[in-house]
Amino acid sequence: MANPSDPHRGQPVLSAGAEPSAAKGAMIMMHGRGADAADILGIAQVIGRQDLLYLAPDAAGHTWYPFSFLAPVEKNEPGRSSGLNVIGDLVEWLGKAGIPPEKIALLGFSQGACLSLEFAARRPRRYGGVFGLSGGLIGEAIKPEDYAGSLAGTPVFLGCSDIDPHIPLARVKESTAVLQGLGAEVTERIYPGMGHTIVEDEIMIVRGILENMIG
Repeated sequence: MANPSDPHRGQPVLSAGAEPSAAKGAMIMMHGRGADAADILGIAQVIGRQDLLYLAPDAAGHTWYPFSFLAPVEKNEPGRSSGLNVIGDLVEWLGKAGIPPEKIALLGFSQGACLSLEFAARRPRRYGGVFGLSGGLIGEAIKPEDYAGSLAGTPVFLGCSDIDPHIPLARVKESTAVLQGLGAEVTERIYPGMGHTIVEDEIMIVRGILENMIG
C-alpha cells in the first residue's frame, strides 16, 4: 500500500530504449494528471532515439498532486514533494548506473511538466536538458529569491499555448525568468491557439536538444 506521507514512492517505473550499460543518455518522463507512465512513454517512440534509456514513473492514483499547480504549495503536499523525490531517486539511480546528470534529460507534460521544471529549479545543476511541455513552476506566487544555485547552462525548453486553460501565459513567463536567473539556456515557445496538447514543433526542439546532449 502507498505511504500517505510519500504516496508516489514505490510506484511502477516503465522503461524503453537502450539498456543502462549501452545508453548514451537517459530521459525521465513525467505524465500529466489522469494519465500514466505508458502514455508519456509513447513520446519516446516519436522522438525515435533508441540509444537513450527512457524512464517513466507512475503517479499514485494517476495524479501527482491534488490541486492546481497555482494553489498554495501546502495544499499540494505531500504529493508535490513525493513527485520531486521520485525524480531525484531516478537521477541518483541513473548516476549509479553510469549516466551522469549532464546526460540526463527531464521531460514532462502538464502536471509532469510542472514537476520537471520545479525539480530543475529546486535542485539545480547541469542537466542534459529540461522540457516543460505545457507547464510552469509550482506555487501560488513565484518569488525568484526562493530559488538558488546554478543550472550551469542547462538547455531548457518551455512550450505552451497562449490560451491554455490550465497554464496561464504569465506563469510560463515567470518560469522562464527564474530558470534564466539560475543560469539555464531557455527556449520559450508560445503557440497561438494551440490548446493543452503537444505539437510537432515541440518534438523537433526536444530532438535537437537531445542530439546535442549525446553528441
